[in-house]
Amino acid sequence: MLEFDFEASIGYWTSAIAHAMERAMNEELASHGITYQQWQVLAWLVHDGELAQSELAERMKIEPPTLVGILDRMERNGWISREPCLVDRRKKMIRPTPRVEPIWLTMVSCAHKIRAQAASGLTPEEVQQTLQSLQKMMTNLRNARLQKESGHDAT
Repeated sequence: MLEFDFEASIGYWTSAIAHAMERAMNEELASHGITYQQWQVLAWLVHDGELAQSELAERMKIEPPTLVGILDRMERNGWISREPCLVDRRKKMIRPTPRVEPIWLTMVSCAHKIRAQAASGLTPEEVQQTLQSLQKMMTNLRNARLQKESGHDAT
């Protein structure tokens, strides 16, 4: 029988937590008529400004055809607009519409609520240490990928 110690796996726990948080966000946002993936679209646009569809798909870690369906619904509901890029007409630039403004703070409040639920029982120091550890792990993995891509694989 194949064995693996999932209980000691950082990958297992980060994946499980990510899925649990996504599920909780979907449940919290549902009463406001928005899904977690739609919230992600808006969050990336707020964070980075207008983005091309391909850039947005990359940030969301989904395939561009999957994003098209999400954006179609969001555009139909008046949440976003897609305009041709001024520099490259083949690209569509995504931006939130004014319709997002009145509900954005509610969406952020939902995210804060889920974050607080996830961190319940942890001290602020434990939360900070967790964030620092996760950021360090991300940096380690990014650096390893860059080394491998540049042909300087240390393994």
